[in-house]
Amino acid sequence: MCGIWALFGSDECLSVQCLSAMKIAHRGPDAFRFENVNGFTNCCFGFHRLAVVDQLYGMQPIRVKKFPYLWLCYNGEIYNFKQLQKQFGFEYQTLVDGEVILHLYNKGGIEQTASMLDGVFAFILLDTANRKVFLARDTYGVRPLFKVLTDDGFLGVCSEAKGLINLKHSASLFPKVEPFLPGHYEVLDLKPSGKVASVELVKFHSYKDEPLHAACDTVENLPSGFDLETVKSNIRILFENAVRKRLMAHRRIGCLLSGGLDSSLVAAILLKLMKEMNINYPLQTFAIGMENSPDLLAARKVAAHIGSEHHEVIFNSEEGIQAIEEVIFSLETYDITTVRASIGMYLVSKYIRKKTDSVVIFSGEGSDELTQGYIYFHKAPSPEEAAEESERLLKELYLFDVLRADRTTAAHGLELRVPFLDHRFTSYYLSLPAEMRTPKNGIEKYLLRQSFEDSNLLPKEILWRPKEAFSDGVTSVKKSWFSILQDYIDQQVDDLLLEKAAEKYPFNPPKTKESYYYRQIFEKHYPGRSSWLPHYWMPRWVKTADPSARTLKHYKSAAQE
Repeated sequence: MCGIWALFGSDECLSVQCLSAMKIAHRGPDAFRFENVNGFTNCCFGFHRLAVVDQLYGMQPIRVKKFPYLWLCYNGEIYNFKQLQKQFGFEYQTLVDGEVILHLYNKGGIEQTASMLDGVFAFILLDTANRKVFLARDTYGVRPLFKVLTDDGFLGVCSEAKGLINLKHSASLFPKVEPFLPGHYEVLDLKPSGKVASVELVKFHSYKDEPLHAACDTVENLPSGFDLETVKSNIRILFENAVRKRLMAHRRIGCLLSGGLDSSLVAAILLKLMKEMNINYPLQTFAIGMENSPDLLAARKVAAHIGSEHHEVIFNSEEGIQAIEEVIFSLETYDITTVRASIGMYLVSKYIRKKTDSVVIFSGEGSDELTQGYIYFHKAPSPEEAAEESERLLKELYLFDVLRADRTTAAHGLELRVPFLDHRFTSYYLSLPAEMRTPKNGIEKYLLRQSFEDSNLLPKEILWRPKEAFSDGVTSVKKSWFSILQDYIDQQVDDLLLEKAAEKYPFNPPKTKESYYYRQIFEKHYPGRSSWLPHYWMPRWVKTADPSARTLKHYKSAAQE
C-alpha cells in the first residue's frame, strides 16, 4: 500500500504543485520521493512508500537498466510475479513484485500486462521511447486511482482525490477530478510539450470471465460440473489459495475480526496457513465495538477457537461521533452507510498503527456482494435477479465497501488484503448456477457456509451466525450505532435546513438529517465534488428510507426469535 501521484504537462511551477502530493503522505509513512522526468521539465512523479516488500530497492518510480525509457509508479501487490518470471523467463533486477509490469509491457504491450496481473493495483507507466502514458486499475478497484485531464492536455493522477483538487492550472479554475474505472486501462499520447491526449480507454477484464492469468496459477484445473460436493470442494480450494497468495509480505500480518462469517473464515484460514508456512509470530486479530456488542462477543469466541492473539478495541459513542469529520475527509464520500461503517474500521486501524506492529491487514470485504450476504437478498424476486444484483454490487464496490476499506486503513498507513475479491475465486463463484447462490432456509450465504461446514475451522454458531451490518454489530441490539448517530445529529441539523436541502444540494439531495450532516462536512472539504458519489447505497426490493439492516423486517423477526 503506497501513495502514487504524477503530473504531465503542468503549466505551474512543480515545486508548488508538489505540495498537493503531500496530501496523501499517510499512505506511505516510510519514505517519500519526488522525481522529474528527464527531457520533460513539466512532468514528474511523487511517491509515498509503505515498505512491505524489498526494503532495499522498493522506492519508486521503478526504473531498471534493461528498460531505461520506462518509468513506473504503482500501488498494489502482484501475487503472481514469480510464476510470471518462471513462465516467461524474466530476469528481475529487484525483489519488487511490481517490476514484472515493466517486463510484461516490454514483452506484450499494455493489454497483456493488465490482463496477466493477479493482484490489486493502480499504476502509471511512462514509456518515453514511444511517447506513451498508461494508466490501469485492478478489476474491483481495491487500489484507488483518481485523475484529472484538462482540455489542453494537462494530466494529474493520484491515489486519492485530495491530492488533485488543489492543483493549479492556467486553463481551468475547477478541473474535473474523477475516479479511474476499475478493470480498465487508458492509453495516452505524450506530446513534446509534456501535455497528453487520450487515445483509448479499454476494459481489460470482466469479473465474470476467468482471468487470463489463471493459466499460470498455482492451483491447476479444477474438476468441472455443478454437483454440490464438487462445488463445495472447489470453493474451499480456491478460497484457501486466495488467502495463501496474499501472505506475501516482509512486514507483520494481522486480521480484522468482527466475529461474522466473512472475517472469521479469513482469520481461521490465515492462521492455519501461517502455521503450515512456519511463520514464527502469532496472528494478531482485532475486533472493535462498544461494551458487550454482538461483534465483540462473537469475535472473542472465534479468536479462542482458532488461537489468535486477540485485541479488543472498545469505543464509546462520543469517540465515534468525534471521528465523523476526519472519517469523511479520509473517505472522500458522503454516502450514509459507508460513513457509518467506516467509523469503527477507522478507529480500529488507528489502534493497530499506534499499539501494534501489524501492518498487512486481512479483511472480509467483498463477500456480501459476491455471495449475496445482504439481508435484502431474501426478498429477491428470482435467482436470476439476485445474480444480477450481486454483479451490480461488485461493479460498484469501488464506490462503497472497497473505498471504505482502503481509506480507513490507508489513513493510518496500513495495507489491506481482501481474499474474497480474488479474481479466480470470484469468477468461479459467479459461474455457478444462479439458483445455487441464493439464500436458503432463511439463511444468506448458504452455499459459502455449507462449503466449510465439515472443516472444523469455526464453531458452528459462528459459521451459521446471521448477517450483522458492520456499523450495527459494533453496538448492542438494544440501541444500534445508526440510532446513536441519529440522536446526536438530530440536535445538530435544524428542521428548516432539511426542508431546503434539495435547493442547496440538488444532486443526491439529503433526505434525512443524518445524510444532511454528512453532506455538509463533505462539502466543507470537497466543495462542488458531489458527483464522486453517483447515488447512495440502498437495499433493493424493500421499502425503507434507511440503509441499515436493522430496519428490515427479516432482521427484526430473526432478532425477536
